[in-house]
Amino acid sequence: MEIIKSLFITVTFIIMSQTTIIADNTKPVTNEKAAVTKLLKGYEKALNAGDTQTIVALYSKEGIFYPTTFPTATGSDQLSIAYDNVFKMIQLTVEFDIEEIVIRDDYAFARTQSKGKTLIHANGQTVEEANRELFILKKIDGEWKIDRYMFNKSK
Repeated sequence: MEIIKSLFITVTFIIMSQTTIIADNTKPVTNEKAAVTKLLKGYEKALNAGDTQTIVALYSKEGIFYPTTFPTATGSDQLSIAYDNVFKMIQLTVEFDIEEIVIRDDYAFARTQSKGKTLIHANGQTVEEANRELFILKKIDGEWKIDRYMFNKSK
């Protein structure tokens, strides 16, 4: 009986230890997903505010923006020019729905959809806005940055 009791305690301890290890291993992933979500929501806020400076700061130094029907922008200087040009033409009021975040070491990707309205400065017209987005993110010095960003119209 004493052997069974010892065996039971040992097995219970092993199971509890494994459960703790599994729980501890998922905690960093959860924290990383929260950090990526915070970055994406920060991008959404800056996009709606027309805040080029904040947007560029969310990118890596060699970040690339692939806007639909416009030239690719690579690096901080080109990103600034590209976003300034976007905000001269339109004012966005959109909300991002984060559909997926996948993290592998110091890289992650996120799929989102955004919906809302766009004010076209040239004619004052407001139109519906709906896009699908793909973000490739890179962790640099412990902080997530947008490394590549592409979107296209979903309607």
